[in-house]
Order: sequence, then C-alpha cells, then structure tokens
Amino acid sequence: MNLAPIILFGYKRPRHLQEVVESLLRNPLAQESELFIFSDGPRNVQAEPAVAELRKYIRTISGFKKVTIIEREKNFGLASNIIGGVTSVINQYEKIIVIEDDLVLSPYYLEFMNGALEKYKDTQEVVCIQGYSYPIKYSKPVFFLRGADCKGWGTWKRGWALFNPDTQFLLDEIRRQGLSRRFNMEDRYDYISQLENQLKGTIDSWAIRWYASAFLQNKLCLYPCPSLLEDIGLDGDATHGPSAILTDTIVTDHPITLEDIPLEETEEARKLVGLHMYRAMPKRAKLKRLLIGRLGH
Repeated sequence: MNLAPIILFGYKRPRHLQEVVESLLRNPLAQESELFIFSDGPRNVQAEPAVAELRKYIRTISGFKKVTIIEREKNFGLASNIIGGVTSVINQYEKIIVIEDDLVLSPYYLEFMNGALEKYKDTQEVVCIQGYSYPIKYSKPVFFLRGADCKGWGTWKRGWALFNPDTQFLLDEIRRQGLSRRFNMEDRYDYISQLENQLKGTIDSWAIRWYASAFLQNKLCLYPCPSLLEDIGLDGDATHGPSAILTDTIVTDHPITLEDIPLEETEEARKLVGLHMYRAMPKRAKLKRLLIGRLGH
C-alpha cells in the first residue's frame, strides 16, 4: 500500500505535541510514513519561548521514513497554517493524513486511515476519513455522516479541491437551499453560528468551512466506531478552547474493520450523534433551541 504522508500542525504546546508524536510512533506504520511538521510562528513576544521550545523538540524527532519541518517565519494563525500546509502537501502527494498538536492516537490509527484512504480513493461520494468519533453506542465499526470533519482526518486531492474558503457563499447557499436545520444536526449543534462568527471575524476557523463545503456538495465522511484518538487539548490552552462534546471520548482497544456499508449518510448513527450533541449542550442553549422551535424560526 502507498501510505499517505502525515501532516502535523503545532504552535506553542511542546508537551502536547510530544505526546502526539509518541502516540504516532506506537503505530506500526509510522516508520514507513513521511511526516511533515508545520510550526507556526509566535503571535506575540509572550509566545516566543514556547514556540522556541517546540521547535527545539521537533528537530529531534525520528522513527519515521522521513521528517520534513516547515517553520513559519511569522504567525499564520491556525486556519491559514492548516489551509496552506494541507494544500502544499496534497498537491504533491494526492492524499494526506492531518493531525494537530492535541490529538493522542490509538496504535491502530494509521492502519485505519491508510486502509480507508485506499478503499475509497476512487469513490466520489466520499471526501473525508475521520479518526475521531463521538462516544455513541453504535453496533457497526464504521458509519458515514454528511460533510467533512477535522480531528485526525484524511482526504484526497479531489476532496480538498471542494474546500471553499468563502464563508459568505457557504452561509448563503445553506440558507438558500433550506438546509440550515440539517446542517445543524436537526438543531442539536449550532454550526450556523460558527459560520456567522467566521464572517464577523470573531473566530478564524478552517474546519467549519471544510464541513460546510463538503456538506453543500452532499459528500460523505467516514467515521470509526469507537474513536481512534482522544483530544488532550481540553485544558483551556487550545486556539478555540474546550469543547464539551469531546470530553468523554471512548478510544478503541482493537483495530477497526473497514466493513462495507451503503454510500449514504448512516441515519441511525446520525441520530445517535445528534442525541449526544444535545445532551452535551448547556441547559441555556437547549431552552433557546426550544423557544426558537416554538416560534417557528
């Protein structure tokens, strides 16, 4: 199998990134995989020591087929760093696996990701392979959701070609097509607000635009069940802060079987994910959703 290169993005959390790398190296396929590390530049003087410490560590990394380090001279910010890094590598290698500096991986992660990227490489309906999965009680080892996701994910050049950074276009199209409720997982998670905040400039997210781009094209993302990674960045130091729906991740202790399933959104799994999102939603947000629903908005 032709293995996908791994792209690792880091900023100023050297201890987190070291845990990620150590978990990667516990994957048997790591030594056969190329690793690209994108180190973003410091945003301010206060960030300089941590960025320097991270860069000192990444220069010691070994155990992979090849390690390529890209140190940004200035601060790109998370969105621009990831968009630029993914684009540059995928144009050369046709497929990629992407991880950030807060994701600790199962020893079976690379096996699953490379297997799925190979299995669905010519399947136009599928544009994303996801390593993280929600802690749901679903009976099968894999399922599809509409759109794309952002935690320990992979794609092909043809999939990334669908990425549209134009937030206004994405938001307008979702509303024009009457897809807001579906986009919001039947109003169980407020993705629309993320697009609105991206438009206002109060957040800088590539991930919401990746999800919206694939969603509008009616493409699918493959998920494992249970998860092949856990998020260790929920300590308040992450760029976008903690997320309640990730705090109770269940990570697999066995390989995930790439079982054949219909090329369509898995409705049973979607309902379970939506229920999990609703349970994780703060009470105030639930009351707001209920009120909006009763008013017919």
